Amino acid sequence: MSTVEDTGAGQAHLLAAARGGDRAAFDALVAPHRRALHLHCYRMLGSIDQADDATQETLLRAWRGLAGYEGRAPLHHWLHRIATMACLRAAERRERLPAVHADITYLQPCPDSLLDPALIAERREAVALAFIAALQLLPPAQRAVVILREVLSWSAAEVAELLGLSVPAVNSSLQRGRAALRAHDTRPPRPLIDYERRLLRRFVRAWELRDIDGLAALLRDDVILRMPPEAAEFAGRAAVVEFFATRPAGGRLDLIELVEVAANGQPALAAYLPDDAGACRGFGIMVLSLTAQGVAEIVGFPDQELFRRFGLPMERRIRRDR
Repeated sequence: MSTVEDTGAGQAHLLAAARGGDRAAFDALVAPHRRALHLHCYRMLGSIDQADDATQETLLRAWRGLAGYEGRAPLHHWLHRIATMACLRAAERRERLPAVHADITYLQPCPDSLLDPALIAERREAVALAFIAALQLLPPAQRAVVILREVLSWSAAEVAELLGLSVPAVNSSLQRGRAALRAHDTRPPRPLIDYERRLLRRFVRAWELRDIDGLAALLRDDVILRMPPEAAEFAGRAAVVEFFATRPAGGRLDLIELVEVAANGQPALAAYLPDDAGACRGFGIMVLSLTAQGVAEIVGFPDQELFRRFGLPMERRIRRDR
């Protein structure tokens, strides 16, 4: 391996300058890795907010410890080591390990704008919301093993050295983690991009028309609706249909403005609720998991702060055709 990443003298110059105390050089050095580090922290922690904090901690520790980077491995590898340990510390500060999906009260969607488009196209399953949620049900160290081995393709020896485990222990942890993830796997077996687009439009149209029967026809029999941080979970078409018919805006779905967005490489919808002043205010984001049989899962996040994350305005004028 080279002492800096295979990008030539420019990287070597930045590294030397950063080691000499040039913070601008350091920022330029790590800039190509920020998005990947943030995604790694998001996979580890399941929360965009907490991933922000862990990424900042990673970069601060990397800046302070740059003299200890000996260049025996690529810089991104060294940065991911720091990020993994920062995330493990953050996970340890949580009160307890979630036992079921309803316990993952901190789960947040990740706007596609924060993801590498190539990653979405080639490995969408590695950023799917169901995958991120399932990871949170693993013990933190096992979660790290799965991500480092399965997603980042680290060797068992590299993972063992970082986590202070034996290679057999890493392999055993990986096998158990794989089994646990399979048990919670609700991802589509293959990309359904064109189909998803059509199905999403039918969903939005039925919503706008307050067509409850039409919405029901788009749901799988075993569809699940979750709304973190609430522990409530609605399982099955009848329960989800009843929720839509009675709860959002008192069942007046036609009053709610939906805007198509994308999160975790999946279709998503931003919901705006009307107020007495004639404006629609941001209420929450729904992330949909779609299969050839229909909508398999809807995860709603009633969090106004997410609108800023998605680059959406907090208010929209009510459409005149409503």
